[in-house]
Amino acid sequence: MPKNCVEKMIGELAALGAAVSWTVSAVLYKKALMQAKPVSANIIRLTCTAVVLLALLVVLGKTEVIMSLPQNVIVLAIVSGVIGLGVGDTLYMMSLRDVGVARAVPITCTYPLFNLLWAVLLAGEAVTFPVVLGAVIIVLGIWLLSQVDQTGESKLQTRTLYKGLTLALATAVVWSVSIAMINMAVKETPDLDHALAINVVRVMAVAVTFFAVSPIMDRGLGFLKMNRKTIATLITGGIVALGLGWFFLSYSFVETLESRAVPISSTTPLFSTLTSIVLLHEKVTAKNAAGSTIIVIGIFLIFLV
Repeated sequence: MPKNCVEKMIGELAALGAAVSWTVSAVLYKKALMQAKPVSANIIRLTCTAVVLLALLVVLGKTEVIMSLPQNVIVLAIVSGVIGLGVGDTLYMMSLRDVGVARAVPITCTYPLFNLLWAVLLAGEAVTFPVVLGAVIIVLGIWLLSQVDQTGESKLQTRTLYKGLTLALATAVVWSVSIAMINMAVKETPDLDHALAINVVRVMAVAVTFFAVSPIMDRGLGFLKMNRKTIATLITGGIVALGLGWFFLSYSFVETLESRAVPISSTTPLFSTLTSIVLLHEKVTAKNAAGSTIIVIGIFLIFLV
């Protein structure tokens, strides 16, 4: 097999690894949120993951890479972290708590659609028919996920459902802004060492910010009262999502085209639907499964042009 084909395959497998990593982290977060508030959970997750990633950088002997980062890259990483990992991930955890993995994950994974929207509005990129069709299909998928089982849902449950879906959609918008900023930062220093250093700066910045304002955000300092099992679950989820997931996606960009990597990494909804049934015992209807699948198809249509 030619070397470039092998490299492309490795890149695609890495993108798939990112999708699986984000699925695993979603399941872990959902379990932890049964015992903790979203804000408290995010403070613990970010603080502990930041310590682990910094320790990894030290062990690998890459600390000097952080010092070599340009000032504008550091600013982009910090702002991206506060927006995406701080605001975005807190909204994500709230949506997981309200509507579960099977519904929340597919909607949050529509962030590539919003990234394209920013490209059209801010960079003046042309809109093609596949992009429009993909957008329509994604909206249809979201509509299917928002359908309520009229036979068993109370008004309170319906209100919680729509709140959770709104939070998931807001997460996608916030993540798209954060990703656009981190992409700008990575393009300034296009190699894996700097990508790792940028991610560490990103996580550390938001961890320090959240910890500093924790008395205001988390009244009663609930993050200090969590049991060890919940803390361990959140740390594991953080390492899987922010460490492995982000590394896999970055590595896939090195080995294959972004147009191939992004759709593959966005297949998380398919894995999340299966794991939510098997591991979390969530009720997944035919409409939920169809909605998840349709959203993935819409994402593929947008990027495979």
